Amino acid sequence: MKAIICGAGQVGSNIARELAAERVDVTVIDQRADLIHHLSDTADVTAMVGHAAHPDVLERAGAADADMIIAVTYTDEVNMVACQVAHSLFNVPTKIARIRAQSYRDGHWAALFSRDHMPIDMIISPEVEVARAIARSFTVPGAFEMIPLADGLLRLIGVRCPDDCPIIDTPLRQLTTLFPDMRIAVVGIVRNAKSIVPSGDDEMLARDDVYFVVDSEHVARAMAAFGHEEPEARRVVIIGGGNIGRFLAADIEAEFAAMSAKIIEIDKAQAAAAAQALNRTIVINGDALDPEILTEASIANAEVVVAVTNDDEVNILASLLAKRHGAMRAVTLVNTTTYTPMLSTLGIDVVVNPHSITVSTILQHIRRGRIRSVHTLGDNFGELIEADALATSSLVGKPLDDAKLPPGVIVAAIVRHDKVQMATSETVVEVGDRVVLFSTKDAIRKIEKMFAVRLEFF
Repeated sequence: MKAIICGAGQVGSNIARELAAERVDVTVIDQRADLIHHLSDTADVTAMVGHAAHPDVLERAGAADADMIIAVTYTDEVNMVACQVAHSLFNVPTKIARIRAQSYRDGHWAALFSRDHMPIDMIISPEVEVARAIARSFTVPGAFEMIPLADGLLRLIGVRCPDDCPIIDTPLRQLTTLFPDMRIAVVGIVRNAKSIVPSGDDEMLARDDVYFVVDSEHVARAMAAFGHEEPEARRVVIIGGGNIGRFLAADIEAEFAAMSAKIIEIDKAQAAAAAQALNRTIVINGDALDPEILTEASIANAEVVVAVTNDDEVNILASLLAKRHGAMRAVTLVNTTTYTPMLSTLGIDVVVNPHSITVSTILQHIRRGRIRSVHTLGDNFGELIEADALATSSLVGKPLDDAKLPPGVIVAAIVRHDKVQMATSETVVEVGDRVVLFSTKDAIRKIEKMFAVRLEFF
């Protein structure tokens, strides 16, 4: 497979590294020579300086035989034209573009991206994806991540074990004995910034970040088992009235009738735009680092404060200050991953990385085989994958114990005829099952092959 990535910023470089690690032939284009030189020195990719939308540059990048183009520069119009040129002149099959301006995404202009006009197969809006990820976490109080799986029958939950967590220091294999009726599978543990693919003998410790897959009917019981019985948020304060803040407030207005939101925005024009775009959200023009503004926003009564300005340091300081003034929980957007390891020790409950969310969304579209969805976990830890088992899959017809799964892979559950079954070593996958599994990065390519559709299938 050959892929061209337009843009060598954080999103583009992360995608390039992901694909290169899976032996995809990757070429990256960017006008900034410093970014190109750094990427060329640190990743197994071809990196070239040039304008991503120019035909001669795309030709030199190998567009004539490319399988996909992923345009994630900082300019919407460059991304759009790059995809158009790749389609019209080079017939590139798959075209993905990052589009930030919401005018382009307005449903009124939906025909713009049709095959007859500007044929882009997938449009990514980082701000929308981040807002949705934060809003999802509101549905499970105490979780730092929540992703619905298998049409809502299962959920992936990320949760931190508190010091009084009832099930710490307990081997995972004993969970089925302690909770025989609860359908749950632990698929990952992050401890002191180290990622662990757990076995049945591993134990969870206080302050571990744990990822588990659970039957949607058992979410409340599972959260209680992990020591989380927080009330649902009713009052949310959003720091930052830009695109992410506005999208999040709009989601709250549309999806959470019992929840009220306030926005604090320092820029007067931005605050006015947010107030005009929203219906029942209160917008306060002021500095979130000013204690008087926090008092005006009734921060002491807020169950959740969400800091989503475009400045990492402001987000971190505002979150800590809000918690000091009484906010129960802080959700903080941080672009710089070097800050991540120390944030939990400072008291920040949920760290949101927009780049990893965007990369995860793009990977969902480019995975091969009968893979339905892909969700990246942690800081490059691994991926939670949903895939359909076809007759050609090597998993079908044998117990999982005999399936020769690669190291770093855990089959969490299968969905058969809309019924959830948590996987065990004796589980036999049948044709048509939806398989939910976790895989480390090293094993992704092997998992793709397991679910690939071979020619003889046709």
